Amino acid sequence: QVTLVESGGGLVQPGGSLRLSCVVSGPTQMNYAMGWFRQAPGKEREFISAASRSGASKLYADSVKGRFTMSKDNEANTVSLQMSSLKSEDTAVYYCAATDKTMVVILDKWYEYWGQGTQVTVSS
Repeated sequence: QVTLVESGGGLVQPGGSLRLSCVVSGPTQMNYAMGWFRQAPGKEREFISAASRSGASKLYADSVKGRFTMSKDNEANTVSLQMSSLKSEDTAVYYCAATDKTMVVILDKWYEYWGQGTQVTVSS
């Protein structure tokens, strides 16, 4: 069974930074393409970033491009999301997800495995 555990969320002031991590465990460890999504209260789940299985290809949503950086460490079975220049509109529960596909995947319906989520609140 594949499990994903996120950490690193919290309260941060506008303009600040946070780093989220997601540890993947299971029979094939990091043999997955990965993604980050978020869901704010009253809104649908939103794509943030995704990486291919190798980690060589990445894609970001326009809303976070230039502010967020996703990294994938296949040795450590970890994906991270470095978030900077945070805004109040970045407040949401952030989820990491994994799929058996090899390419970058931006649609949440194509992900088979999900973490429990970690809350990020950007407020002064």
